[in-house]
Amino acid sequence: MRFLLFVLLFLSFAYALGLVLANNTEIGVNLLFSQAPTMNLGLLLILCLILGVVIGILLALLIFRVLQNKWEISRLQKANANLQEQLTQANIVIDRQANSPTVEDAVYGSITTGMQDTTTTTAAKEPILTKHKRD
Repeated sequence: MRFLLFVLLFLSFAYALGLVLANNTEIGVNLLFSQAPTMNLGLLLILCLILGVVIGILLALLIFRVLQNKWEISRLQKANANLQEQLTQANIVIDRQANSPTVEDAVYGSITTGMQDTTTTTAAKEPILTKHKRD
């Protein structure tokens, strides 16, 4: 990897040197609102090339960060939807458990506190049997 980087650096330096030597005419640069001093055309080309590469890298990093944020938002929205579904399922289970009959209801049946079952016999003085729900 280091060797490949060294070769790439050497080739770019050789290209820049060849560009400066091949374009050695002096040229004035008009920057619309000001005038830059005359400089070598090859040097101007290299400066523009370097400036374009730096701006391109910065824009690529910015776009990558934006895409990375979009991917993260999408992932978090999916996780949020999954958690909402789990919460809904948990609420359904809790409601079923809250509305299920208790053990006493299953054994004695559904009894309201105001109802009484009385059993009388033919004898007038026998006690009255009542059934009350326990608390």
